[in-house]
Amino acid sequence: MGSTSDDPPMASTTNTTNGDATTSSPNVTNSSEKQSRKDEEDIPYWNVNVPPHLRTQACPSYLLNLNPKDLSIISTPDSHYEIESWPTVLSKIRSYRPDLFQRIPSDLRRYHEFCYNIKQQYGSVMNFILSQRLGWEHPIIPKGDEPFECEEDVKILRNDWPYGIDGKIVHLVVWVKFELEAEGEKGDLTEKETKVVGEWVRKKFVVEGGLEEGRVVWFRNWTCLKSVKSVEHFHVMLFDPDKELVDGLTGGDVPLCERVKLSI
Repeated sequence: MGSTSDDPPMASTTNTTNGDATTSSPNVTNSSEKQSRKDEEDIPYWNVNVPPHLRTQACPSYLLNLNPKDLSIISTPDSHYEIESWPTVLSKIRSYRPDLFQRIPSDLRRYHEFCYNIKQQYGSVMNFILSQRLGWEHPIIPKGDEPFECEEDVKILRNDWPYGIDGKIVHLVVWVKFELEAEGEKGDLTEKETKVVGEWVRKKFVVEGGLEEGRVVWFRNWTCLKSVKSVEHFHVMLFDPDKELVDGLTGGDVPLCERVKLSI
C-alpha cells in the first residue's frame, strides 16, 4: 500500500459494473429488480460476479479463509460498488485511514487468485516482486547513506492492483531499498520520516514533474496493513497527470492487472 495537496478539482462519483451485472433501466420492472436481488443473495460469495457457466459448487482455494473485510467485498456485486472520487481519496489519506481503501469486488477476486498462484510458483509475493518487478536481489542493501540520496535506491512503478478509484487517478508505488522508521502499534511513520518523504514527493512530482500540489498526494500503509512487509514502499496518487509524465517516472510500466489475464 502525509500529503502535498490543496483542495482538488471535484470529480464525479460513478458506479462500475461488469458485463454480467444488472443495471437499472426504465424498462426493468420492480418485480424483476426484486428477483434479481434475491438471486444475488442466494449465490455463495465465491460465485458473486462470476458468469453462470463458470460458477463452482466448491469454494476456490484462493478464496478460503478470507478476513471479514475481504469477505464482505468479495460478496458484493460489482454493480453495487461505488467508484471513489478524488475528494474522497484525499479525505481518507488526510485522515490517515488507508484501511478504508477497497478494490472493486471482481478485481479483489482476481488479486487473491493472482497472489495464490504467485505463491505457488515463487514461494512468496515478496520473491516475485523482487525478481520480476524490481529486479533487486535479497538482501536489499541501499547504496546511499541517507534516504533518497541515490536514485538507484528508488524505483517507481504502477500499482499492480489499484483500488476502486476514479479512472483519472494514477496510483503509483514507490519502492525503496532503505528503511523508513516507524513507531507505535500500527507502525506509523515517525514525524521525521514523514517530513523526509513529503519533501521528496513534492520535489519529484511537483517541482520536477510540474504537477499542481492539489493533484498529488501520498501515504504509507500502516506496517500492519502492508501486503509486502519485507520491501519498504509507499503510495503516491496523481490526479489526471499526462501519460508522458507517468511513463517517464515509471519507465513505461504497465500494471499487472492490465497485463495478466486471469480466469474469474
